[in-house]
Amino acid sequence: MKVVVAVFPGTNCETDTKYAFEKLGASVELLFHKNEKLPAGTDLVVLPGGFSYGDYLRSAAIAKFSPVMSAVIEFANRGGSVLGICNGFQMLLESRLLPGAMKRNQNTHFISKYQHLKVINNNNTFLKKLSIGDILDIPIAHGEGNYYIDKVLVKSLYENEQVLLEYCDKDGNEENPNGSVSNIACLCNRDKNVFGLMPHPERAIEKILGSDDGVKMLEGFLK
Repeated sequence: MKVVVAVFPGTNCETDTKYAFEKLGASVELLFHKNEKLPAGTDLVVLPGGFSYGDYLRSAAIAKFSPVMSAVIEFANRGGSVLGICNGFQMLLESRLLPGAMKRNQNTHFISKYQHLKVINNNNTFLKKLSIGDILDIPIAHGEGNYYIDKVLVKSLYENEQVLLEYCDKDGNEENPNGSVSNIACLCNRDKNVFGLMPHPERAIEKILGSDDGVKMLEGFLK
């Protein structure tokens, strides 16, 4: 399987992401943001975490204009798999590949810690190796992770099985670190080929680092 990780000025998680997928047996290529085409044979595009273009204006507001994003959008619209992690999730929202918007954390502070997540839907490529109700322990690290969408649209997200993960405590009870609507931590598009989440599964693939709960998440993409 060929994974392409897009790299923007200010991206800082591309090496972690490359390492994680290579550890799982994938072939990984880093692709600079000025490239206008994706490499032949690309199976999955990952938009990694970081602070693209310094997150000036607002998170990912400039990254969406990078040449590579036109190729990513075209790839997604043809049914190609795209995963956006943290800043990458913000890029997917800014590019309208996913609905909603991201605001500053409710407490206005940058949050960096392990956070429990509950699997809400597994009828998709990303979480197919997990079960509904599973509790994961995955790092989060963001200042603008407060996901917002209006009440009508959030209802449709649940009806279409687009909400995949919610923030929770170790027992699965409600716990919201950033103020996100309905505790949403991860969602996908209607066609279930574009996925965005604020937590970092690529940082949770080895128990020695605190958790390997990210393995089953990323393994869902492997062919």
